[in-house]
Amino acid sequence: MSNVNEMVDKLLQELRRGTITIAVLSQLEKPQYGYSLVTILAEKGVQVEAGTLYPLLRRLEKQGLLISEWDTNEARPRKFYLLSALGKDVYIKLLDEWKKMASSMEGLINGGGTEHGND
Repeated sequence: MSNVNEMVDKLLQELRRGTITIAVLSQLEKPQYGYSLVTILAEKGVQVEAGTLYPLLRRLEKQGLLISEWDTNEARPRKFYLLSALGKDVYIKLLDEWKKMASSMEGLINGGGTEHGND
């Protein structure tokens, strides 16, 4: 049974790796800082380690999908991230693709099909 659990853990990591970007983008229509994102995502059932999130935020910012700004008004400065115009466009397209994939997977899992391949 531990082989099953180990295999499931590895496959879940791969699955999460592929979905974390869209999960993060989905929460950045309003400015968020790293810890607030970790908390929001956890409350919605998406566990993200800070060591995974911060490099992802830096990568998305470097790709032009996010903009960031430091808030130094509080005792502890925080870097807030927000979707850029490009990030909003990319997120909308990713969301559309996600919905198509989810629909296809639902058809595969339930033995039916979707408009993309039901014979």
